[in-house]
Amino acid sequence: MKSCCESKSGELAELRASQGKVLKILLALNASMFFIEFTAAWWLGSTALLGDSLDMFGDASVYALTLYVLHRSVRERSLSALVKGIVMLALGVIVLGEAGYQALHGVAPAAHGMSAFALLALAVNLVCFGLLWRFKSDDLNMRSTWLCSRNDIIANASVFGAALLVGWTGSRWPDVLLGAAIAALFLQSAWQVIRDARVELGEAKQAESVQAAHEQDAPASSCATRSGCAPSTTAVVVEQTPASGGSSKCCR
Repeated sequence: MKSCCESKSGELAELRASQGKVLKILLALNASMFFIEFTAAWWLGSTALLGDSLDMFGDASVYALTLYVLHRSVRERSLSALVKGIVMLALGVIVLGEAGYQALHGVAPAAHGMSAFALLALAVNLVCFGLLWRFKSDDLNMRSTWLCSRNDIIANASVFGAALLVGWTGSRWPDVLLGAAIAALFLQSAWQVIRDARVELGEAKQAESVQAAHEQDAPASSCATRSGCAPSTTAVVVEQTPASGGSSKCCR
């Protein structure tokens, strides 16, 4: 049993180390793409690229947060997933607001540059998706990270498609409609992650309560065990009246 537990502990430590290496790579890729795509979005006037760059920023923050709690308790990992869901929810609201603004006041972005940077972002996210594939069922944090990567690929492909439509029609509406679609995707994923994190947090709190109750009962049961195993003895002194002639023999 001891060797089995030590083996499982070693496997878990090796898994966490592998996850940490992959997350560091993902953090570097997404942080770099945020700066590249954010600059390109303002230069080209593309709302879809701007939303995608904010997505890259959110992903980089998520990876940094996941690295922070990688070797921590289930409760802390659940809290991390909850924060990730809130970040995704906020990004969805931002993109939705930007899409509404561009619908009223926007102009058509530069299609060629938009498509080029969309393909670059797509290539980066395909690499991230491939790196995360074998970890997607490990725990809630890695699954939510994999979901983020999947959403990124869908968003990048959509940005490229919108760029083609903008170049073909000369209209801003493909860019605006894509912004609304990205917002809807983020809101759906955010709700899924938040819901799962709340369930896992509830289970973690319940487990902590049970453990605390067991710890409180432990001293009493330990005391009862000691009393059962080593019962106290009462010394009984029988005082006898010495018989005649026996006193000197006894005192010798």
